[in-house]
Amino acid sequence: MVEIARIGEQVDILGESPLWDGDAQALVWVDIRRPAIRRLHPASGRLETWPMPEMVGAIALVDDGRLLVAMGAEILLFDPANGARETLASVPRPDGHRFNDGRCDRQGRFWVGTMHNVTRAAVGTLYRMQGRGAPVPVREGLCIPNSLAWSPDGRTMYLADSLTHRIDACDYDPATGTPGAWRPFAATVPPGFPDGATVDAEGFLWSAQFKASQVVRYALDGRVDRVIPMPVDKPTAVAFGGTNLDVLYVTTASQHMTPDELAAQPLAGALLALDPGVRGLPEPRYALNP
Repeated sequence: MVEIARIGEQVDILGESPLWDGDAQALVWVDIRRPAIRRLHPASGRLETWPMPEMVGAIALVDDGRLLVAMGAEILLFDPANGARETLASVPRPDGHRFNDGRCDRQGRFWVGTMHNVTRAAVGTLYRMQGRGAPVPVREGLCIPNSLAWSPDGRTMYLADSLTHRIDACDYDPATGTPGAWRPFAATVPPGFPDGATVDAEGFLWSAQFKASQVVRYALDGRVDRVIPMPVDKPTAVAFGGTNLDVLYVTTASQHMTPDELAAQPLAGALLALDPGVRGLPEPRYALNP
């Protein structure tokens, strides 16, 4: 049995996009629906929370120490030191749309998806952004883009459209940032679906499975290697952190839960941590001026 610890007393409505900032020795993540960006320093227990004016879908570390933030219809730079925001780019945002999962590839390009916040219709788009250029649409017709991750060598890309209950993989060209043909990688059992994901140093994929109360580690061929039960129904995303990248952090959600469900799951919305027995990889930083 894996011991799971609660980190901090904060409660997220929809915690997502956890990243370990090795320079700050802190975990940063978002609460999409609060909306806010959070940063927790495990050594001291200090928690910082920055309220945001619109829903924040995802964040990324930037090579100049700031955060890249996908919020509203914009991708912007946020400086935790003083709270300053600088718009970098924007994407078309029809009514009801918002950003969802986002992550940098190994070369420092930012990938982020959009979705319809209410209907979950197949109208979402996956964008790629590089440097100070405009986001480029790469894949359309998505319901809930999720599970963005790359293999240690950067030559395999992972992506899930959550409502298909499947994680896909493709060959990826690190030089150009071009994905190849998508192929099924792993399937989840409904009602659980794949949410945020990350890759460990051995190349195995870790998947938080929303409404399935579990985190699953997949081997390189898609075989289930480990299943770690969670004390919450809605784990949302995973990230390796700690000084040695040997702690697995798990964000969770408390949204749309009844009082009885919240009473039965007191850790819903909490940040959780466990010892996975393996190490992760340093989080890539967005290359602002490649």
